[in-house]
Amino acid sequence: MTERCSLWSALSAAACCFYRGSFVQFSKEKYILDSSPEKLHKELEEELKLSSTDLRSHAWYHGRIPREVSETLVRRNGDFLIRDSLTSLGDYVLTCRWHNQALHFKINKVVVKAGESYTHIQYLFEQESFDHVPALVRYHVGSRKAVSEQSGAIIYCPVNRTFPLRYLEACYGLGQGSGKAASPASPSGPKGSHMKRRSVTMTDGLTADKVTRSDGCPTSTSLPHPRESIRNCALSMDQIPDLHSPMSPISESPSSPAYSTVTRVHATPAAPSATVLPASPVTRRSSEPQLCPGSAPKPPGESDKGPYASPSHTLSKASPSPSLSSYSDPDSGPYCQLRPPVRGSRERATAEASSRQARSYGERLKELSENGAPEGDWGRAFIAPVVEATSSFNPATFQSLLIPKDNRPLEVGLLRKVKELLAEVDARTLARHVTKVDCLVARILGVTKEMQTLMGVRWGMELLTLPHGRQLRLDLLERFHTMSIMLAVDILGCTGSAEERAVLLHKTIQLAAELRGTMGNMFSFAAVMGALDMAQIARLEQTWVTLRQRHTEGAILYEKKLKPFLKSLNEGKEGPPLSNTTFPHVLPLITLLECDSAPAEGPEPWGSTEHGVEVVLAHLEAARTVAHHGGLYHTNAEVKLQGFQAQPELLEVFSTEFQMRLLWGSQGASNNQARRYEKFDKVLTALSHKLEPAVRSSEL
Repeated sequence: MTERCSLWSALSAAACCFYRGSFVQFSKEKYILDSSPEKLHKELEEELKLSSTDLRSHAWYHGRIPREVSETLVRRNGDFLIRDSLTSLGDYVLTCRWHNQALHFKINKVVVKAGESYTHIQYLFEQESFDHVPALVRYHVGSRKAVSEQSGAIIYCPVNRTFPLRYLEACYGLGQGSGKAASPASPSGPKGSHMKRRSVTMTDGLTADKVTRSDGCPTSTSLPHPRESIRNCALSMDQIPDLHSPMSPISESPSSPAYSTVTRVHATPAAPSATVLPASPVTRRSSEPQLCPGSAPKPPGESDKGPYASPSHTLSKASPSPSLSSYSDPDSGPYCQLRPPVRGSRERATAEASSRQARSYGERLKELSENGAPEGDWGRAFIAPVVEATSSFNPATFQSLLIPKDNRPLEVGLLRKVKELLAEVDARTLARHVTKVDCLVARILGVTKEMQTLMGVRWGMELLTLPHGRQLRLDLLERFHTMSIMLAVDILGCTGSAEERAVLLHKTIQLAAELRGTMGNMFSFAAVMGALDMAQIARLEQTWVTLRQRHTEGAILYEKKLKPFLKSLNEGKEGPPLSNTTFPHVLPLITLLECDSAPAEGPEPWGSTEHGVEVVLAHLEAARTVAHHGGLYHTNAEVKLQGFQAQPELLEVFSTEFQMRLLWGSQGASNNQARRYEKFDKVLTALSHKLEPAVRSSEL
């Protein structure tokens, strides 16, 4: 009896451990897949903020995604991404598209001996080697050098991920343990079985309206959550043959020719319609349509009405191809069928194309000029963007509520009025007024369709990275320096006691903190910090001592948080979260692009011979993010300024035309910029020495 009890206890304990382990595995994946969009967005931001030498900090690194999925992501020639090899742990694979074929290249490793006892690993494709993969990618993208001489493949357009790496692994059932060795020709090896088991958990807990059909597409007519769209249409290992089936022509083992030669994927002639594999949750170009697994399917005769609809991107209810069940090539496995073109439209399009080819280019151009653009896709005429030649700031025609038509520089009555307006409201209200004017000047807000047509892009943040955005860059430089000078005049113009100036310093520090934290406006945050860091203000020792005594928290905030944060911004090491940014830190980028026009204010962060190139590369790489997220900055600005009732006089105080008229007068505001700044630097120096005269060496 005792032996049977012991045996029963052992069996119970073993069963408990087994089911507990299964539950833990299921709960972990379900927890990852059910994470909120905000949490996923924050986790992705944390990954992208890592060191530039860390692969996870680059959006073109997709981690452990299946080979088939990576091929569906590279859609155009030049598209590329980096992923982990699923069979050779620790190795990386470049997936790209060239000549309309998906190619895979293993990134080779070489051990370099730098000394008697020091060795390090370098990465290369064929010739040039680098200390880390990001440097290798930057080299091939920047120089447009072919990845291999045999293929001639060139990479220049990264395919970025928009979800964190662990989420992608959970979506495709590729955990860290799935890379353990299994025989490439053994479908029942531990790797294949592990991947199949994990793919089952990806559909657990789904409601009845999200169950997929046999062709892999959901039957629900409602648009599900993006996370569930990914999960519902994730690659199911039970619907296609094993990744390491003996029938597969290409295996991703280290000895496979897929790494030493170009991988060529050929579709089977038996399949009557094109098939696509599931796409990873990545954001493509905004102008491209997306294959939406959750959208309602339409019959072949019904056309989409959406602005981005295309027959080749609409899902069909047609039954899967009879050859799909027997087709075993994992490089072109089944997923969702594309809707075949409407009968007759294909012939019509072919006839139109042949007629266009039969005529010369001159004849077609003459027809367009006489009859106008034809209807349909062929009639989308290109409109060249307008290259702005004059500044958007015109102080001479500025209609002001506070300044008379003709005014002199630094009029006492006007300075007193400005000081009163700034003192009446708190720092947060001031920050909102500043941000609203900034966003209007930078074309983050208030952008009309006509403006977008003239710019050639949707948002000002994208325009300032382009060659024809030079005038916008110059205007932002003008606004930055004019704002800093005006705030410095407000402090240096206080001729009262050191306590009064300390109060002004404290409020200016609070304004900088509000711009950085509450408003996410890095542009004016840098302008305010630039005013506080001016030599004419930094030398006011009595004022700063009083600040530390009377407003200790403000002094600590400035020295311990704001100054280090600005230094990190300028060096490209740190940035605010994208979800809280209304105006990114573009001053270093503008200064780099307009180095001949930007006024010199001491050494730049990239002037160091030790880290100069890294800083420049960091800012140029950040320019991609700035240009890509123009819509996000617009949305953030609208949210933060929602319900805000601005005071017209305060808006005018923070307008650049007003500040130019205040500082240089109605006549001097239109003078040469360099001369204006040079003269005012002398004015600020005189004001500073008047407040606290320099101590002579003979008096010490």
